[in-house]
Amino acid sequence: MLYVFLSVCCSVVVSILLKLSRRYSIHVFQAITWNYSMAILLTWFFFRPKLQDLDLNGAPLPIYIAVGILLPVIFMVMASSVRVAGIVRTDVAQRLSLFIPLVASYFLFGETFTPLKIVGIIVGFAAILCSIPWQKQTANRKVISNAWIYLLIVFIGFGAIDILFKQVAGVKVLPYTTSLFVIFILAFVIALVALLYHVITGKARISWPHMMFGWILGVANFGNILFYIKAHQQLSTSPSAVFSAMNIGVITVAALVGLMIFKERLSLLNKIGIGLAVVAIIIITISQH
Repeated sequence: MLYVFLSVCCSVVVSILLKLSRRYSIHVFQAITWNYSMAILLTWFFFRPKLQDLDLNGAPLPIYIAVGILLPVIFMVMASSVRVAGIVRTDVAQRLSLFIPLVASYFLFGETFTPLKIVGIIVGFAAILCSIPWQKQTANRKVISNAWIYLLIVFIGFGAIDILFKQVAGVKVLPYTTSLFVIFILAFVIALVALLYHVITGKARISWPHMMFGWILGVANFGNILFYIKAHQQLSTSPSAVFSAMNIGVITVAALVGLMIFKERLSLLNKIGIGLAVVAIIIITISQH
């Protein structure tokens, strides 16, 4: 379970960095852009993608492009959500986004639902509703009326990305790591074009602090992926254990960090939502057997 623990830590570190970005006047979109340049480098170093096997005719280019666009966009929304709604609520929304692919598998792919899986999905959506700051107060104790919008976009956005990545995983003509390499390149190019537009229009200025912050963000972001893959390789006979430990671990550690370090305030309803999120993940894990 060491790899699961490391993956959990990397995932929470990403949220912590996004939380700290405003404190250190980091241009978040620029950091997110450079984050993908580091992801490209690390993917090449650790996975050695076989570009000679890249068959553009067989590769799902529309899916690659869709993921390449969604990754920086949803990452940016996640950064705003962490700032407005807090680390705890944002990580709960991100982790519970796994229920969107489950629902999609029923409506799009005709997968049958067991009663236990239905219960898990209902509990999961209840957890989302309980996690929303209905009192219209942010983690920073500032009144705001649209915090729930960021959480909803994080929930739907990561769910959509998960669906697309499952489609990528089903591609047999290319290794998954090669597809991942291509997607990171597309995400970086798309984000870089948007960043250059901001630079040309005078809305941003490229500087080393933002780049270095982005590279650190990229190391944590890639570490989450690398250790998660290694955890599945090490515990190949227990994928459900990795799945549940990862999601419950992130929610638990994020809650501890948010409450103890950043002093985020949660209502009783929000705390119930965190508990329901853990219960929902356990139910879904059991229903997979």
